[in-house]
Amino acid sequence: MPVTSLPDWIAQFAQPEHVWFAKRLSANDTLQTKAHQAGPYFPKDLLFRVLPALHDESVLNPRVALEAFIDSHPDVRTVTPIWYNGKLFGKTRNETRVTGWGGADSAVLDPASTGALAVFVFENGAEGPASSLHVWVCDGYEDEVFGDVLGPVEPGRLLIWRPGEPIDLFSTGSAFASCQLRPSQMPDSWLTGFPSAADIVRKAVELRPLQSEKPDVRLLRRRDCEFEIFKAVEEAVEAPKVAAGFAGLGQFLGLAQTILQRRKSRSGRSLELQAREIFIEEGLVDGLSFSHGGQSENGKKPDFLFPSAQAYSDPSFPADRLRMLAAKTTARDRWRQILNEADRVQTKHLLTLQEGVSASQFAEMKAANVQLVVPAALIDKYPQDIRSELMTLDSFIYEVRTLA
Repeated sequence: MPVTSLPDWIAQFAQPEHVWFAKRLSANDTLQTKAHQAGPYFPKDLLFRVLPALHDESVLNPRVALEAFIDSHPDVRTVTPIWYNGKLFGKTRNETRVTGWGGADSAVLDPASTGALAVFVFENGAEGPASSLHVWVCDGYEDEVFGDVLGPVEPGRLLIWRPGEPIDLFSTGSAFASCQLRPSQMPDSWLTGFPSAADIVRKAVELRPLQSEKPDVRLLRRRDCEFEIFKAVEEAVEAPKVAAGFAGLGQFLGLAQTILQRRKSRSGRSLELQAREIFIEEGLVDGLSFSHGGQSENGKKPDFLFPSAQAYSDPSFPADRLRMLAAKTTARDRWRQILNEADRVQTKHLLTLQEGVSASQFAEMKAANVQLVVPAALIDKYPQDIRSELMTLDSFIYEVRTLA
């Protein structure tokens, strides 16, 4: 049992003297891939900020000790933030990690935590060297509680926040996406009414056509591009309102809630909208080769039905030639939501960007006839013994071409 309730924990640490860091634990952060590098990844700039003594270029691999309270489980450890600075000494590594979590007994390294949202709070880290580290590893839908405070934290995205300041949300993905638009490059309508998720996806496709690349590559590079476009538009639209100030607390909270809800809405729809664009580019026709948002039984709406919603509703159409695809950025606690979305389809396909799952969770998915569809570049983030059982987006498209 946690040492406190999650709302109380958030209230305790939502103070400007603390620094928050949030990420979804990848299989390489936990012990799932068995390629573990002694602790979850932390950005260098963050650790140098909250633990200045770590930034010591005069010694090889400087380190400090820090007491860590895993309040979600509970557990207490003395962990060791390390700067692997071998590159300064003729070696190759230049990264920071935090070690000493206690192996698989720790919720941070437990393979079952793969895909979970983890929030790390460096106590008093905004005012000098952090005095301690407090951690919450989410279970079930606890990440939705954090979503009301931080907005969505997607796989491959990192979030740094000092309460009272803007949330610094950035990507660990493609370094060459570079789709930051200046206000002068945005349609005028975007600056007066925030563009829809579909508008931003279409702009990402325009900026990154990538027609010579496979669908898997297009999907990830456009997602990075879309993320940068969204942040640029958010800055252009909302920054002037913040600079102008607020008439009262209610006005400030209203704007903050609007921004968080918009971020969650974009995150929730982005993957399916990006997939739809790729299906069309690959020669599939909406309404003929696939249906986006078509109905199955009792008004249920799977993200995609193949070859079409009309074929699905035709009892004479062979069930073994029907497919459904759900698009969920994270799958760890949400994959069960798709099990009843299309009764005629025995195997449910799930497109996800999650960076690994635990072996036990994959076994559950397999037993429930869920087939994971994972962009090719992410497959190496999964346990080696299940990689051959994953399907790429490219191979999924190849399979559904023949269904109509």
